[in-house]
Amino acid sequence: MRDRDELDVQVKAVRDFERQLRDNIELIEMGEAEGDAAIVKEADAAIEALKDTAARLQVETLLSGEADHNDCYVEIHAGAGGTESQDWASMLLRMYTRWAERRKFKVETMEIHPGEEAGIKSATIQIKGHNAYGWLKTEAGVHRLVRISPYDSAARRHTSFSSAWVYPVVDDSIDIEIRDADLKVDTYRSSGAGGQHVNTTDSAIRITHVPSGIVVACQQERSQHKNRATAMAMLKSRLYEQELEKREAAANAEASSKTDNSWGHQIRSYVLQPYQMVKDLRTSHETSNTGAVLDGDLDGFMEASLAARVTGYADTVSE
Repeated sequence: MRDRDELDVQVKAVRDFERQLRDNIELIEMGEAEGDAAIVKEADAAIEALKDTAARLQVETLLSGEADHNDCYVEIHAGAGGTESQDWASMLLRMYTRWAERRKFKVETMEIHPGEEAGIKSATIQIKGHNAYGWLKTEAGVHRLVRISPYDSAARRHTSFSSAWVYPVVDDSIDIEIRDADLKVDTYRSSGAGGQHVNTTDSAIRITHVPSGIVVACQQERSQHKNRATAMAMLKSRLYEQELEKREAAANAEASSKTDNSWGHQIRSYVLQPYQMVKDLRTSHETSNTGAVLDGDLDGFMEASLAARVTGYADTVSE
């Protein structure tokens, strides 16, 4: 029923587009026949405005993967570099949170580890919204920041790295077997705000899936039992995303390159000094409006990456 409802929405959008286009063409023909330039001009402007609708519908067709319509988890990890990288990780966390808020998506913090002086060492958030995973899946990789460090008294330029990893939330209809013997479970005290109970009991959970090396953690709830259940759901999602990657790599060797997210293979550079530029190194899509990007204006980058995954076409148009 969910798939049917989603298809109904897509079909309705295309039919509405066709109807508006047809109606405006008929208006132009009528205006030309009657010599009414005002009607022709108005209908022509309406057809021009439909270009944005056509572009949006085209992007929606790219979100047709098996798990694209699902909610998703986003993990942020600071790279080497101490406070500078940890501050950059917190900026990335804010960027994705702001992107989700722009789309009226719901954001929940699953776990967060603050940095020693500023920023964060790591964080995991869950983003709930239609096609959340489909939009965010191409954001997985290493992000590079170049700026004058606010933590350097000599005001020197620094380069920092942080990574983002994205995987879909899976529902009960997807059966993934996880053996207890394959799990290593650790408990620890939650960090940050949460009240006396949270900070004085070992309610946070960290689960390591030994065969795959995947590690998940949750400190969202006061109850250790609830945190364990949430962490298991996160592990299930990670294993599912891993399987999706294997399928994609088998079907398209080119697409498998997205999994190569070592520190030497960053996907995007954010340059704040000596000039302003954000550039995606996979598609060449770029913009000089760095402030907007860091405030969550990521749709252009996501659309270019989605198109490249499907068609192999690398966007060369700058904003």
